[in-house]
Amino acid sequence: MKLELKDIQKSFGEKEVLKGISFSAVSGKAFGLLGRNGAGKTTTIRILMDVFSADGGKVTIDGAPVNYQAIKIGYLPEERGLYPKKKIIDQLRYFAELHGMKSSEAVKAIDYWLDRLDMMEHRDKRLDTLSKGNQQKIQLITALAHNPDIVILDEPFSGLDPVNAMLLKDVVKEEIANGKIVLFSSHQMNYIEEFCDRIAILNNGSVAIQGDINEIKRNYVRDKLVARSDQAGEILTELGACCTKKEDGSLLIQLKSEGQKQEMMKRLTEAYDIDEIKVFEPSLNDIFVEHAGDHV
Repeated sequence: MKLELKDIQKSFGEKEVLKGISFSAVSGKAFGLLGRNGAGKTTTIRILMDVFSADGGKVTIDGAPVNYQAIKIGYLPEERGLYPKKKIIDQLRYFAELHGMKSSEAVKAIDYWLDRLDMMEHRDKRLDTLSKGNQQKIQLITALAHNPDIVILDEPFSGLDPVNAMLLKDVVKEEIANGKIVLFSSHQMNYIEEFCDRIAILNNGSVAIQGDINEIKRNYVRDKLVARSDQAGEILTELGACCTKKEDGSLLIQLKSEGQKQEMMKRLTEAYDIDEIKVFEPSLNDIFVEHAGDHV
């Protein structure tokens, strides 16, 4: 299954929020939708979910308009929307039934997910008796219990401790392995890099850059090296202004050209005790800062 957004446009009054957003995502893969607050991510997601319509462009599945009666979407919003005073099983069943499940089917699916997320002991409790992290897990069940074709996760790891974050990672990997389209929106770049093959970075209502993460990284000029050595101070002294020390203690070396890589590597490894030396590759955070800033 292939989901495509083609030239999506949206304005609210005089404000043009989306200026022709286009990207695609496929089954069995995770896609990262990134951007600063106000870049257009939430509006894009709401149009994808048919919460409201676009002013122009279209959303398609395998080239045809989306049949929202047939395609099931699961959504974990950044702003949580459950009822704090209601019993957990009652509201989970209610949300599952809104997605078309029969009550008995809903309870069976909910119990599976409560057990899968180590939450069965809280089944009959009120939501407001749970920690923030456990409330997040209950919210996740509302997105997954009806077995959606498309799973949209907006800041899914917010409020989770490392143990629960690992549990959620396993669940996300299972959803991807089960052939779902998983759409991530997050400011935690380490999770995007771990799960997503492709990304789109939005800036001011437009796609600033999109594509395969590894290809985006490879397209950067490879004219810097990263080195680690116990003799970092001596290397800094020798190389001068072209060498700087990073926060993690490694050295970032600016070359005159890409063709100087092998020469510099040989020079340093012959003269110093080098623990590691490699071509500098920008992190997703570096790419995000470059393309999501106001200057783009």
